[in-house]
Amino acid sequence: MTEPSSSPSPIRPADLPVSAVLGLSDKGEFDWGRLRGLQYTALAKLAFYRIFVHAILAIFVAQIYVGKIGLPVMAAWIALLAGIHWRGTRIDLSLADADRRRVSRGEFTRQATTAVLSGIAWAAGIVSFPFFGSPGDLMALLMIVVILASGSVFFYTAAPFGIVCFTAIICLAAIVHLALVGMWFGAVAMMLFMIVVLLGTVEVGRTFLAARFAEAAVAEKEQVVSLLLREFEENEADWLWEVDTNRRLRSVSPRFAFALGRPQVEVEGMPLLELVAGRAWASGQFPASLHDLAERLRSRENFSNMLVQVSILGEERWWELSGTPTRDDRGRFTGFRGVGSDVTEQRKSSEKIAYLARFDTLTQLPNRLQLTEALGESLRYAEQWRSRCALLMVDLDRFKSVNDSLGHMTGDKLLAQVSARLKSLMGENQLCGRLGGDEFAIVIRDLHKSEEVSRLAKRVIERLSEPYQVDQHTLYVGASVGSAMGPRDGKTVEELMRNADLALYRAKDAGGGEHRSFEPVLHASAEERRQLEVALRKALGRDEMELHYQPVVDSRSEQVVSFEALVRWNSADHGFVSPGKFIPLAEDTRLIVPIGKWVMRKACEEARNWPDHVKVNVNVSPEQLLEPGFHEEVVEALAATGLRPERLEVEVTESIFLRDASVARNALEQVMALGCSVALDDFGTGYSSLGYIRKLRFSTIKVDRTFVQGAAQGSAESLAIINAVVAMAKSLDMTTTAEGVETADEAELIRNLGCDKIQGYYFGRPMRSEDAQRLFDNPRQLRA
Repeated sequence: MTEPSSSPSPIRPADLPVSAVLGLSDKGEFDWGRLRGLQYTALAKLAFYRIFVHAILAIFVAQIYVGKIGLPVMAAWIALLAGIHWRGTRIDLSLADADRRRVSRGEFTRQATTAVLSGIAWAAGIVSFPFFGSPGDLMALLMIVVILASGSVFFYTAAPFGIVCFTAIICLAAIVHLALVGMWFGAVAMMLFMIVVLLGTVEVGRTFLAARFAEAAVAEKEQVVSLLLREFEENEADWLWEVDTNRRLRSVSPRFAFALGRPQVEVEGMPLLELVAGRAWASGQFPASLHDLAERLRSRENFSNMLVQVSILGEERWWELSGTPTRDDRGRFTGFRGVGSDVTEQRKSSEKIAYLARFDTLTQLPNRLQLTEALGESLRYAEQWRSRCALLMVDLDRFKSVNDSLGHMTGDKLLAQVSARLKSLMGENQLCGRLGGDEFAIVIRDLHKSEEVSRLAKRVIERLSEPYQVDQHTLYVGASVGSAMGPRDGKTVEELMRNADLALYRAKDAGGGEHRSFEPVLHASAEERRQLEVALRKALGRDEMELHYQPVVDSRSEQVVSFEALVRWNSADHGFVSPGKFIPLAEDTRLIVPIGKWVMRKACEEARNWPDHVKVNVNVSPEQLLEPGFHEEVVEALAATGLRPERLEVEVTESIFLRDASVARNALEQVMALGCSVALDDFGTGYSSLGYIRKLRFSTIKVDRTFVQGAAQGSAESLAIINAVVAMAKSLDMTTTAEGVETADEAELIRNLGCDKIQGYYFGRPMRSEDAQRLFDNPRQLRA
């Protein structure tokens, strides 16, 4: 950007010395050529008035003395004056552009010469003409001298040096004549008059020059502002706008015309509001922002950064406008002037950011922020109107298995379908959203009856449990719902969400596909769970864990062939804790990993003391199996205890294949490569996959106790399943173990169905290691 020239600093009259005013010196901080230029630029405008005044006064003098000195002399004198002033007028007209350039010394001298020659011509008449006239004629001539001197001071201030020269010459001429005729008092008075006029000339010239300095500074500042505004429009996205008193555009810039989508000539003089209202102008249905703009223009108020919705050639845009009323020198309102910019893209970005802050991008449902805001508003409404609200927490059952087996892309598509189903169930005063993962929430703003919550929860479970079609897969997931009502179950958002979450946990704990409402007792359960977790984290360090062993016998000989290691916890704080309570807690908190590692080492250590043909079965959780170094833990346990690998049988459930099937398969294959065997526990109760049974050479398939009890009760289905499992295992060279055998009849039935091994209370409950050791010393105690 071009650097504008510096504006002159403000000049006070007292700052200008006499020499600078008269142009006699170019020393000091003032630019002589610039000073003369500022002075002489006004001479062109005064040239006509000067020659006119001199002509009138010369004619007046001729009228007095022409009859006394003769026409030829008077004509010669007038001709001389006319020639001098004709020359001076030409010089003055040549100085019309002096303010835009520097005045030379030669121009200064030529201009001053005119004043000197004019003074000499007048002085000749002033000295000589009165000798031929009366005293009255002298008084008239002296009046003309006064007029010439005074008029020059007030109407010819642009050339103070010329005024000084002219005034001094004519006043001295008058003094000389008055002295020659003995009018001494008149001569002194004229002397005093001359001094006053000369001093006045200097002061008036000084003031005039200071004023010209100020005018030049203002003009230069206006040029700088114009330059900056022009560069602003050329280099920035903003534009200038201006309207008159009728709100019609004027001085339309190219950039503003471009913003309007029309040529400059076309929009000049058109109403601003009509141009930006588009089709709404005819109907009068303007956006609220346009009404605000019209009101500001009407009331002549300043406005800044006003967002205005406009229509440009049928396209909706957003402008940001600032404007200030303009007034003329007399303070009269002349319109508005301001700056504007198109902020459509910025507004779209802001709206997108605002949307992303409040909506879930995957499901397009309200996110946690908006849900918590809605819940907070519902609680305030309930408190104000003595009503109720409710929060339902919805969690998908078995969604993780879909995600792990089919990938996150499929999982995301499933979540999108779930959200669409949830949204279709919403009624008045109901809002559903996604909290994260596979967890959703529903806010009921004005709850009339508590039964509405149960009915809605039932519809949600039923609708979400229907099959889904995703990428040619038919998927089945269910839903669990926990609910809490405000303000009964919580007066704040945090309390209500925590309590609904506790109810959801209870629903999940019941097996899924259930709805549970919050009850105060759940707080006690949650606190108990928290305390259990704290104690469980310390259990291994306190040596509170121990292993019990349940015998597995050969179905024919009833001899012990292995023991299943089962972990027990006798807490110092809570006493004996049921495995059904602390095992799920350990899996949820991943404490099952260090506990499982301890179980593996301890079981191998105990089995080292048993007969060589007896194996030890160790249960391994999915969390354990999916650990990167699982097979290394098995190697360390075997190496540390000296147990042969073929005496260790790892038991896994089918759920491991629903997490990360490839990792699970690799881990089990590495364990088998060591020489250990692998048993598939609880077969038939989960997502049985013959494909994995075929690919992984399991040594044993364990038939769940539910089928054993069903068969004992004559269930054809259970009998068929056991027969099928036995047949499949034999064809794949695998053994079968029936769990949960509690009576002699059940043992006989299982034996007849062809199962190879039996496990259950009939042959022995889980026992301490020393009790297990006694079985080998006295086999008759087996069914004691």
